[in-house]
Parts: sequence; structure tokens; C-alpha cells
Amino acid sequence: MLRVYNTLTGKKEEFCSLVPGKVSMYNCGPTVYDYFHAGNARNFIVFDVIRRYLKHKGYKVTFVQNITDIDDKIINRANKEKVSAESIANKYTDAFFEDLEILGITKPDICPKATEHILDIISLIKRLMDAGFAYQVDGDVFFEVGKFSDYGKLSKRSFDETEQCARVEIDKRKKSPRDFALWKSAKPDEPNWNSPWGKGRPGWHIECSAMSMKYLGETFDIHSGGQDLIFPHHENEIAQSEAATCKPFVKYWLHNGFLNINGEKMSKSLGNFFLVRDILKKFKPQVIRYFMMSAHYRSPLDFSDKSLAESGKALERIENCFDNIRRNIKDLDAPQKNTHIEWINKFEEAMDDDFNTASALGVVFDLITEINSLIAGESKDSAKLKLDVFNLETFCSILGILPSIEDKELDKDLLNLIEERTKARIKKDWQEADRIRVLLEERGVVLKDNPDGTTAWKRIKVI
Repeated sequence: MLRVYNTLTGKKEEFCSLVPGKVSMYNCGPTVYDYFHAGNARNFIVFDVIRRYLKHKGYKVTFVQNITDIDDKIINRANKEKVSAESIANKYTDAFFEDLEILGITKPDICPKATEHILDIISLIKRLMDAGFAYQVDGDVFFEVGKFSDYGKLSKRSFDETEQCARVEIDKRKKSPRDFALWKSAKPDEPNWNSPWGKGRPGWHIECSAMSMKYLGETFDIHSGGQDLIFPHHENEIAQSEAATCKPFVKYWLHNGFLNINGEKMSKSLGNFFLVRDILKKFKPQVIRYFMMSAHYRSPLDFSDKSLAESGKALERIENCFDNIRRNIKDLDAPQKNTHIEWINKFEEAMDDDFNTASALGVVFDLITEINSLIAGESKDSAKLKLDVFNLETFCSILGILPSIEDKELDKDLLNLIEERTKARIKKDWQEADRIRVLLEERGVVLKDNPDGTTAWKRIKVI
């Protein structure tokens, strides 16, 4: 039974999706004004693993992750570089997807951009005005927090606390310091769109409400993000969404803990951050993934070269086991039926406890010990060994740390064949894809297909 910690209720709850067999999930994506740092990467990796595990459990997952491509930070960066805000947003959106691919993070099913949903945002603001929750001042539109009685229910903050902690500049035009902008009137040389309140652009909070509800409905299963987004961003999302629809906005709120540097949260505002692109110059992508899973996703995690190096050593143990498998096992095909469920039960017991990847990695290493012992034994239990290998592949695939052959280890003609087969699969030319698979197997390369792509295995035949 899967149990998740729900920030809204402050406790672990049995997970029960709104529609049996389906999960609707929204994760707050990047504001594209720079390359993303390791703290951002933790969020993207954590919820990639959670998404993969939900699929493993049999759910059909619709995963939406937005792109905030209009924001003060983007405009400021554009002014500094003397280019358009659009060019900044496009540059770092492309970089974002490049980095996701390098880290082995599955691309979202839907990745909406704020600038492509202006009409949806305007429509939602109109609903709030018609319901009496929003007011206009000089072309700006504000949400009146005092009219939403449940404000603070996610962050557990009182009225006074939310007023004192409102992270906005004081604007005497607002009825309360807590009120937040839904629409911002146009300023000189800034991107703007027409609206019933004049030219302007949307506020940050309203973008996520409009886009999530457009693709997942007015109530959906999971909304996720970093712990720093609980207040005010997610609190404001709840207020404006539920005020507009009179329905619960999200059933389960999931938040990952901070990535820390010397006890302080890694962030660009503090200047204590490391870009993923810089980290990749020293460590492999899978080392970063492993490191992010070495602690429970809600716990703080201390970032350092030493911690990454330790993760690299742990990952080597996994890679060495797969090398041992390739050297000693001829048949790597999956068993027809997995009757040996002991390891699956252990892995799922860990992951069902609020996605405890640290415990799940412990199961992986226990399984590796058994596999290595079986291979070393004089009389191999081939059926058990085959099932163990299949389970190990499954667990590492869910965690996104399944070793694959690096390009340099395969001849150029073999890589070309793999690329041709990928193209054939895209065209649904299954006959050609199967033909190429046979050619590759004859040359010692086994391909493993899964929902997240194809992994090349170099089989070393035992003499």
C-alpha cells in the first residue's frame, strides 16, 4: 500500500487517485533566465523517480511541468544583456531540456509555457473578479486574500504571520499587504498583452493555476515542488484556484527538502549555488542522480564534492555487478514470469513508504550481494539468478541508474545501427526494427527497450 506525506494535512496518507488507475501530476518547472543549479536538479530528479515508480505500480501518469517564460528575472536578464526577453527565455528553455536529457530525466508529457496561455490566465482572472475575490487598481489586478477564509492551510501560517511574511513590495494601493498580483500593468519596454484591464502581463502564481487546471482539471491528484514554494506560491495557487472553482484544488501536495551548502539552502539569491553544467564537468550524470536519491526526498541534503565522490563509489558497485552479469550470463532476456517476488516486495515496501529511495537503494545493494554470490558459486541456480538480474534491472530503471554502454565502447557502425533501429521504431516499422535487433545480437549487443528509451547492452559471451 503506497503512503505519501501530504503537506496539506501534515501526515502520511494512503494514496488513492481520483480516477482509479490514473494519476494527474503537476510539478512546478523552471523560470528560464539561467541554467539550473543542483538545488533545482534535486526537484526534477526526485519527481522523475516518483513518476517512474507510479508507472511501475500500474498507474497511467499524466505529468505536467510548466515553463515560466515571462517574469521579472527574465526581463532583468534581458535588459542586462540588451536582448529581448523572448530570446533569453528561448535560450534557457532549450538549455533546460538539454540538461534534463543528460540527467536521464523523462521529458514531461505536457510542458506548457506561460506566454502560450495568456488567454487561459485572463479567463481565470475574470472568474475571480466575477466571484468578488479580485479587484483592479490602475490596470493592476490583485487577489484579495482576506476574502479566502482558508488562506494559510497549506503553510500552516496564521493571518498575522502571512501578513508579516508576505514576500512582496509594499504597495499602498492594495487593500492588504497580503494581497498578490494576478495581472501587472505594462511598463515601458516590457513584454505585454492586451487584457480587459489594459496592456500587461500575468503574475507568477496565476500562471500555474491556469495551466495546471487546463490540462489536469479543476481538481487533480498531485502537485509537487520544492519546499521553498509552499509559501507564498503554492498557498496562493490554492487560494485563487479554489476561490474560482469552489472545489478542492489538489488532493496531495508533495515537497522535496532543500539542498544545502554549509547548512544554508542552495539558491541563486544567496549566491551559494553550483550549476548542473559545471558539476557535470567533474561527475557523471548518474552520480548526480544517485546522490539526490541517497537521502529521503523530504530530508535536507548536504551538497559537497566529497558526497558526490562517495555516491560515485556506490554507483561503481552497481556498475561492477552489471559487468559481472555481462561476463558470466549468456541469456539476459527477461523471464516469462517473475515467481520470485521476495525482492520486489522489499523494494516496493521501501518505495511505498513515501518514496523512500534511500531504503530502496539498500535493497538494491542487498540484491547485488546475492547476485554476485550466485555467480561466484560452483553450482549456479540459473532460474533464481535470472530472476534476480531481471529485478535488479527493474529497480535500477525505476531509479534512473541502470548502467548503459557509453558511446565510446561501441563501434561507430554499431551506433549507426542502433540509431537506424530507433528511427524505425518511431516510424512503427517493427519488421525493420526487429531485423536490426537480430543483427546487433549477432554482433554481441543486446538492446533493452523500456518506456523511457532503449538501453544498449554489450554481451560478452562465455567461452
